[in-house]
Amino acid sequence: MIRLAERGLRAVLLDIEGTTTPIAFVHEALFPYARAHLRAFLDTHWRSAEVAEVRRQLAVERDRDLARGEAPPRVTMGNDDRAIASLVAYIEWLMNLDRNSPGLKLLQGLIWEDGYRAGALRGQVFDDVPAAIREWRAAGVDVAIYSSGSELAQRLLFQSTEHGDLTPLIGAFFDTAIGAKTEPGSYARIATAMKTSPAEILFVSDVAAELTAAREAGLSVVLSRRPGNPPQLVTALETIATFDEIR
Repeated sequence: MIRLAERGLRAVLLDIEGTTTPIAFVHEALFPYARAHLRAFLDTHWRSAEVAEVRRQLAVERDRDLARGEAPPRVTMGNDDRAIASLVAYIEWLMNLDRNSPGLKLLQGLIWEDGYRAGALRGQVFDDVPAAIREWRAAGVDVAIYSSGSELAQRLLFQSTEHGDLTPLIGAFFDTAIGAKTEPGSYARIATAMKTSPAEILFVSDVAAELTAAREAGLSVVLSRRPGNPPQLVTALETIATFDEIR
């Protein structure tokens, strides 16, 4: 049992996939939905400001891919069908590699937004999550989210759960715009944004590499062992099976 007050912890920072939310929901519902609706979304929103920002980010990322010696699909400039098709090919290439691409994550969030609004998607969290977050907040503990999914995607998920809208309970959402989840500096920047000492933050994730980075930044860490999570080759990390173990 992790007693937050006894350990001097004033904030809990949560990963999503495999921590608050089943991995299966992300890989069997969200990702397939984005892939299936990719072309239709771009056809409909190609000239929007949001897609213009996606295209800008992806152009920068593709240049980096080329600089690393990779061979991403060629992206054609313009506003015709050929340009859309070439961007779809590059995005699918990123999806197939499971890249944590900021441009891809932004686009996925936009596509999921349409899905949530249409009722085709509904956010999923483990049953113990809402009560635990409410208990932490009632005790004066801040709660924040840090995920590779875009801030928009995070908010959409927590707004639409079967337990209701959980976003009023969450003080901040962080995505990889603040830095990669395996870099200690990302957690230092999160602590600064939360106006909390790193030593007063507990980070919960299912990925040992992320926990190692957070611990190097001075955070307390705990490994989430949810059903369906891949095994982590670590022995020195404190673990939990549910949020009921954090009080």
